Amino acid sequence: MAKKENLITFFQDVRDEAEKVTWPSRRELGISTVMVVIMVIAASAFFLGADALLKLVVDRLLGI
Repeated sequence: MAKKENLITFFQDVRDEAEKVTWPSRRELGISTVMVVIMVIAASAFFLGADALLKLVVDRLLGI
């Protein structure tokens, strides 16, 4: 029985903690989403450029 009581207590604690969460507003969520998309595009552009530069250097060193 101890396991069942612990399980019930666990789910009660989860519910209590979920009620304490402050969820973002629709506006905050939209701004965060746009920022994530911008950062993904910036990181993609950076790695694309770094990859192209490294490929150029390696091709020149190997004489390809």
